Amino acid sequence: MALQLYNEQFESRLLLGTAAYPNPEILRAAVRKSQPAMITVALRRQGATSAEHGQGLWGLLQELDLPILPNTAGCLSVQEAVTTAQMAREVFATDWIKLELIGDDHTLQPDVFQLVQAADILIKDGFKVLPYCTEDLIACRRLLDAGCQALMPWAAPIGTGLGPVHEYALHVLREHLPDTPLLVDAGLGLPSHAAAVMEWGFDGVLLNTAVSRSGAPVLMAEAFAQAVKAGRLAYEATPVVPRHSAQASTPQLGQPFWHYPDYND
Repeated sequence: MALQLYNEQFESRLLLGTAAYPNPEILRAAVRKSQPAMITVALRRQGATSAEHGQGLWGLLQELDLPILPNTAGCLSVQEAVTTAQMAREVFATDWIKLELIGDDHTLQPDVFQLVQAADILIKDGFKVLPYCTEDLIACRRLLDAGCQALMPWAAPIGTGLGPVHEYALHVLREHLPDTPLLVDAGLGLPSHAAAVMEWGFDGVLLNTAVSRSGAPVLMAEAFAQAVKAGRLAYEATPVVPRHSAQASTPQLGQPFWHYPDYND
């Protein structure tokens, strides 16, 4: 089944950032290799007409011809985030916005209190808001109350590559919000991290640093794309529940396999 966000469907469950690649050619190749559902752009950091390594980002985005998800990276207040989102809508001609509202410059941890306020304003203004948040269940519920139809909890602080630090909290979030699309954003460092959260039932992942700052971004983009697909397939296949005691995997002499308790005809 395809990824569904705000009543729109996407074939891929991978979203890819566009910052910090060695050059535009590598960014272009990484995007084409991974075929993400959307590509993110930070308006404040780059701007749609700025030149990066000699080539305008705007021209490259048009060439890639994929849905654009502008984000409000670097914003520290509700008004700043709302204004940036409104500018991004004009520049990129889209109602989609990844809402980032940072509360701490060191950890880049989201300010969940201001985040809810900004989300409420933007939802009422017609935006399709994907809020970058923590894995805190109560904060996520408040964002849903504000009108968000999908959430983007972190696995770990931005750029750390630590993978899912609070695994228990992520499981709780998935369990208590079974009908909400949840995309893990920030902190994933390895394709195995992406595969793991997808196996747990998360609906997608958003990546940037793990790909753009790797030794071979194009190969890493492909690796993550395959990991996301594998993790989703594993989730849909219903993995075997871990056992705390050993059990023979093949029939023993004198006991046919259909006598085993887990056998189904």
